[in-house]
Amino acid sequence: MSVAVIGVSNPVGEAIAATLRDTPWVGQVLAVDSTRTTLPGVRWHISDLSDPVVTERLTGVDVVVNASLDLSPDTPPRDRATRNRFITESITRAVVAAGVARVVHIGSAMVYGARPDNLVPMPEEAPAAARPEGVPGDLLMAERVLHALTAGTGTALTVLRPAAITGPGVDTLVSRHFAAPRLLQVRDGGMRWQFCHRDDLATAVRAVLDPSRAETLDGVLTCGSAGWLTPHEVATACGLRRVELPAGLAFSTAERLHRAGVVPAPASELAYVTFPWVVPSTRLLGAGWRPRYDNMTAFQALLESIRDENALAGRRLGRKDATVAGAGAAGATLAVLGAAAFVRRARRLRGL
Repeated sequence: MSVAVIGVSNPVGEAIAATLRDTPWVGQVLAVDSTRTTLPGVRWHISDLSDPVVTERLTGVDVVVNASLDLSPDTPPRDRATRNRFITESITRAVVAAGVARVVHIGSAMVYGARPDNLVPMPEEAPAAARPEGVPGDLLMAERVLHALTAGTGTALTVLRPAAITGPGVDTLVSRHFAAPRLLQVRDGGMRWQFCHRDDLATAVRAVLDPSRAETLDGVLTCGSAGWLTPHEVATACGLRRVELPAGLAFSTAERLHRAGVVPAPASELAYVTFPWVVPSTRLLGAGWRPRYDNMTAFQALLESIRDENALAGRRLGRKDATVAGAGAAGATLAVLGAAAFVRRARRLRGL
């Protein structure tokens, strides 16, 4: 089997390429990206992912694994959405034009949406009900483009929707939530934390492609460590002091900050660190896949990856420069409400 992995310069794509490189029944791994990493043992093709010449490189490839989405909290949302759409369309057209038999797309369980009344876990067949904005909106868009451009072409499509990804180098709105001296929790949010280590996601891709399995794993598959962690377990493990707020106050403040341009991420992204979005990995488990990391060890990998870092309003800062830190809407909300509380206390002490 010949497999092309697109997006190898990001930590998830690199883990997938490394796992497939070491898989006996994979004859060749083609690493495709605009920049090269130090990953050995693969054949590299360096070019802009929107360049039509990618089609020529994919000729003769059996499977394309697409891990190219930019989900960085640092990328301006409009720029990120435009580039993600353009690259997804370009790659999908290249896959179809090259006659590739299968494409495996790395998405996210975020597309289900995070709500207080979500089932825990949600079934894989649940509708993708995320709001079409921010990072979840980009993920929804990519899936729709892939379905539209591969329908009726003979190219099979598998979409992997992992829980919150952790591991070395992984930088997301979830990981930044914990890069702060305080942990925001919404009262009665019902949050349950589930993680997926990048190495387990890589072995899930390998399970999808395993030629010895009779069942073909097309369509949607969820992927994550079994079960979940409670807010208390997470807070205890990370050692952060919790700040609990009513949902209405937290979300209304985050929305005002977004409209004012203080935080680039929409307030809706706050839901993903507030309400549950746990998934069951039903089909992967039925196919014999087993995650190596449980939720606690996957979470500890997240904590290790953010050690000695802070994030103010979703942007990385050194510890000496950060007095109040957090992830996007969550961090800015805590900062503003904390400052307001300080002012109120000061006024009371002065008798104002």
